[in-house]
Amino acid sequence: MSERFGQRLAAAVAARGPLCAGVDPHPGLLADWGLPADASGLERFALTATEVLAERVAVVKPQSAFFEAYGSAGIAVLERVVALARQAGALVLLDVKRGDIGSTMAAYAAAYLAEGTLGADAVTVSPYLGFGALTPALEAGKGVFVLARTSNPEGAAVQTARLADGRTVAQSIVDAAAERNAGAAPLGDVGVVVGATVDPAELDLGGLGGPVLAPGFGAQGATVADLRRVFGPGLPGVLPASSREILRHGPDPVALRDAVRRTQGILET
Repeated sequence: MSERFGQRLAAAVAARGPLCAGVDPHPGLLADWGLPADASGLERFALTATEVLAERVAVVKPQSAFFEAYGSAGIAVLERVVALARQAGALVLLDVKRGDIGSTMAAYAAAYLAEGTLGADAVTVSPYLGFGALTPALEAGKGVFVLARTSNPEGAAVQTARLADGRTVAQSIVDAAAERNAGAAPLGDVGVVVGATVDPAELDLGGLGGPVLAPGFGAQGATVADLRRVFGPGLPGVLPASSREILRHGPDPVALRDAVRRTQGILET
């Protein structure tokens, strides 16, 4: 693959807009769709959602845990989701939040970023065993989104803690990602995860040079005004992530398509 992830992402966003649509087969959503909480219900939910989303959005983000919960049958469905989304022209950001050291991190990179059945375009990773421990994923030639300042309230105690140099832990992660992106255009391959509900004064993202995954938009309460408040009007590569707010309109494909269009329209205003 000749183009880097950052280049491909910039092109996809230019063509389809910045929305990152989640495929989260939560048991509650399966029930809302009238589906059983088993592998057959998972398959129908995930493939129906992916067929609709992947033709319209720049990035599809399956949440791996909801597939893993069904064992090997769930992983088989996830493989089909990845393949289906990529065939429809969407980039696949696999939400796995892995983070480990040495050969274990290398194995995670091989599982999720190497070309193959689970070969996504990008993954989410956790840096809390040290940013340097992520090297196998960072050097896999794909995209990596590193948890920096997440939207869950439990994360604040660690992520806003101060280092000896005065920076917060979250800022140190952003700065480390910026170093990896130095010189890349239009976007580097190393992104960060920053919730759309955080205090904009907490982080300086101006030198990141890479994409930002912004969870919290939609069902978690963040609005377009919040996105602009946190990230400003000119920061490139911000991907507002929405899942439940769109998926709750299933299982009717027409209703799902309308929900995607509405969400994209809101982001354009």
